[in-house]
Amino acid sequence: MLELELELEKTVERIVESPHVRYGPWQAGEGSAVATEAPATAAEVTPPAGARPVSQRLAKRALDLVCATVLLAALVPLLLVVAVLIKLSSPGPILFAQRRIGRGGQPFTMYKFRTMMADNDASIHQAYTRALIKGAAPTHGGVFKLRRDPRVTEVGRVLRATSLDELPQLVNVLQGDMSLVGPRPPLSYEVELYGPRERGRLAVTPGLTGLWQVSGRSALNFQQMIDLDLAYIEHWSIWLDLRILFRTPFVVLTRQGAH
Repeated sequence: MLELELELEKTVERIVESPHVRYGPWQAGEGSAVATEAPATAAEVTPPAGARPVSQRLAKRALDLVCATVLLAALVPLLLVVAVLIKLSSPGPILFAQRRIGRGGQPFTMYKFRTMMADNDASIHQAYTRALIKGAAPTHGGVFKLRRDPRVTEVGRVLRATSLDELPQLVNVLQGDMSLVGPRPPLSYEVELYGPRERGRLAVTPGLTGLWQVSGRSALNFQQMIDLDLAYIEHWSIWLDLRILFRTPFVVLTRQGAH
């Protein structure tokens, strides 16, 4: 177990410090990075190397259910305060429901606290996402994120900076569409730009937090995010999930890699 942890630490360090070095699993050569316009399907997603024992998968699901239930119950007062602030700050619903792509390329509805004006133009994010995946997106203060997005409300900026907008996804965890830890679920127009290598991240259930979030978040480019997701899938264990979960609050509070 210690050897696997050390190997993963070295892998993460190599990915973060060397943005042009690709991580090994699911190497696809010229088929990688915007190689096709076709969306991923369940049949096209490569399964993770080596099926995990049923006991480990059950342990992961049990961890998700227990932690999500406890967190939702404990955070009810905070959730109510956030809901009121959103309702008072701008017209529109409190929650934002969005179609995301989950395990095996299957779509599901993901929930977030609304941080933008209602009925906004999604083309701004689509254009930036296309540039990000192609490696042409500019950074703002060393961060790969849209800055000064006119669609974001004042309350929304605070929610995003503190990641409080993501808390409703605990419901997605209880529903089984997401896990506490895993690659972030992409939008359908993101997946349309994936090559075979990038689709490897769809082989597992997406997560609320993950190796990318605790290793640099938006300070890393798109291919570094893919590398970290593939490294997580390759090295996954229940202990790795616990380490990421314990590390997440520190990263959020210190706003490492946030925008």
